[in-house]
Amino acid sequence: MTELAASQLTVGPHTFDTLAAGPATGELVLLLHGFPEFADCWRAELAALGAAGYRAVAVDQRGYSPGARPEAVADYAVDHLVADALGFADALGAERFHLVAHDWGGLVAWALAAANPARLRTLTVLSTPHPQALHRAMTGEGDQRKRSEYVQHFRAPGHVAEQSLLADDAAALRNLYRDILPADLAESNVRRLSDPGPLTGGLNWYRALGENLHLPVGEVTVPTLFVWGTADRALGREAAELTAEYVRAPYRFVALEGATHWLPEANADQIVPLLLEHLS
Repeated sequence: MTELAASQLTVGPHTFDTLAAGPATGELVLLLHGFPEFADCWRAELAALGAAGYRAVAVDQRGYSPGARPEAVADYAVDHLVADALGFADALGAERFHLVAHDWGGLVAWALAAANPARLRTLTVLSTPHPQALHRAMTGEGDQRKRSEYVQHFRAPGHVAEQSLLADDAAALRNLYRDILPADLAESNVRRLSDPGPLTGGLNWYRALGENLHLPVGEVTVPTLFVWGTADRALGREAAELTAEYVRAPYRFVALEGATHWLPEANADQIVPLLLEHLS
């Protein structure tokens, strides 16, 4: 497997930890992780992209990198997260780039793509539907509102989410990954998130959302690949299928039968060929 290079990027007052693969002269592919993940959730994709000649860079985002962990919840609003991602591309010298994202990174990616289409060559989102599609599903008669009830727990005051996730040797956190992620990666995630700093940083992404959890995002006009797993417990089929209505560009939707929410880590063998085809 292609060796991944650890480095850092400075954007504004913050310093972000990164993992990269591929030639510096290759087209930039920027990869954004979700919760509770880090840049190394993309290790298989980074290696494959690097081997294909792309400059693939994944970042431990705001809250996850020790050098990018502001204390105020307002500092985790989506506008800041989008600005970070654009700042990563700027720091890497890329006027235009491919954007690949999962889970919360996907919400950031949809927002970035809608507002800044000229910056993107392509968009690839795993698991996370377009925010408008998600909002419609949550306010409809299907099961998405029930699927999303955990978000209110994450947003509860007094850091109750951190306490519940880390209680009993992080039993609840471990259970999120159980029998799905590679054991070494699951254990590494638990170890890093047992430090309350990155766990609170990641949860602050949820806490900075508006009360109704609605993220107003416009239509996307760049070529888009959206991959969703049919066994995703958090994000249901309704929002996944509605997403097509918010892309006004070449669009491909792939539903991976039996796949869970953890697509970058558990389904890399299916994601990589889809990704390479889309980027080309």
